[in-house]
Amino acid sequence: MGGSETYARALTRQLATVRSVTATAYVPANAVGFSEGIAEVVVPQVRTGSSTRKRLGAVVTASLRRRSIARLYESAQVVHYPFTIPVPPPGRDQAFVQSLLDVQHLDLPHLFGRAELAFRRRFYEGAAKRADVVITISEFAKTRMVELLGIPPERITVALLGVDADDFSPFTGPRQEFVLYPARGWKHKNHARLIEAMHMVRSEYPGMRLVLTGGGLSTLGDVPEWVDVRGLVPRAELRELYRSASVLAFPSLYEGFGLPPLEAMASGCPVAATDAGSVPEVCGDAAVLFDAKDPAAIAQGILHALADGEDLAKRGLEQVRRFTWERCRDVHLGVYGAVA
Repeated sequence: MGGSETYARALTRQLATVRSVTATAYVPANAVGFSEGIAEVVVPQVRTGSSTRKRLGAVVTASLRRRSIARLYESAQVVHYPFTIPVPPPGRDQAFVQSLLDVQHLDLPHLFGRAELAFRRRFYEGAAKRADVVITISEFAKTRMVELLGIPPERITVALLGVDADDFSPFTGPRQEFVLYPARGWKHKNHARLIEAMHMVRSEYPGMRLVLTGGGLSTLGDVPEWVDVRGLVPRAELRELYRSASVLAFPSLYEGFGLPPLEAMASGCPVAATDAGSVPEVCGDAAVLFDAKDPAAIAQGILHALADGEDLAKRGLEQVRRFTWERCRDVHLGVYGAVA
């Protein structure tokens, strides 16, 4: 599940490092071993997946078994749903914390089908209005929730995501001739415009390739021979791609946060990124920003990053130090303590 999964996994690791909170994760049968460091309870009757149909099936099953599942954590003071959907719901005497990473379905409804929109209205929006605290991941996302959902700003807490310094190390030597874009094949990730932009980039750098990683990329159809569609790759392979790419291109049309630019910066890779959503907030002055709706602007952004790579790499290493999972954890601890 992309950044959502990275966030939830990091949170379990970080909660294992503190004594002020005793945390237990409750996971469906297909997520055994998800939690890193804290106790994990598997609910064998529930299986989920990335499609709306599979998620609805999991919600129905969990709802039908809500009493037996809720009994597993009836002693908890706080029930937190990092994957947003509050099923089964918390008990009357339990604090309810929901993570809502963005409201993209309200800002870009044309990118969603009717079933997905209905799903999000109920399980995202409805839950957010009932939660004691909503945790989100950028000031941009918080602002949109206040404006579009009418949630009082004091009930929304921003916990900026982080980058694990042990996972990434900077490489400042010669870089290979390819542009990297790690993103799932969702519509808002804007792959088609990036490929169009790369035609322009290649007019100046004929040997420049495009490397795409992430799930769901079969939806892209036929691509030029200089596009390397790798799909889901092991974490170690992605780290090496960050360390060797000439530029990370990030032409997403919407982000609640956007981790890949920071992961690239931690690897010493220059970044050219969209000026949409939270990305300017995350990247600061350490990336070349462009209008992601304009292929020519994307191309110019990539060319600019290629020309100023050394300076961008230095600024990126400074920018990424502001984002740590320890800080993200401490925000969560503050929320848990306040609502318990």
